[in-house]
Amino acid sequence: MKIEVFALCDAATEGGGKLNLLGAFDVMSASSLPLIHPSCAVAIRIRFKRIESGAHRVKLDMVDEDGRHVVPAFETTVDIRPEEGVESAVANLLLNFQQLRFEKFGRYSIDLAIDGRQEGSLPVYIRQSPSPAERLL
Repeated sequence: MKIEVFALCDAATEGGGKLNLLGAFDVMSASSLPLIHPSCAVAIRIRFKRIESGAHRVKLDMVDEDGRHVVPAFETTVDIRPEEGVESAVANLLLNFQQLRFEKFGRYSIDLAIDGRQEGSLPVYIRQSPSPAERLL
């Protein structure tokens, strides 16, 4: 198994086996808290070899520096069945967020586990930007 794409982005779609991403990022800024991000998505593309055919559990956690969940964990199962004569198959997964809320500045993490084993982690940084009054100084 290989993680081919794992990104936090402005938007993502999937159609006909194609994964489409718009605006991958890892930093959000706000002058005050809470920061409420209106819309974003996590896009994942995982390639499985023929020998890995079958069901696989996928879990995604978004946590703060203290390990507290920002949103409830997302869990699903993908059933991989490569076509005859094909050596691998992919699973495209999208998780869309609306009104994502961050209560403090700092480092957050989006963690990806497959079959109970962590396979990837994305850092997300929530930074304080200067207030409009501070920018004038």
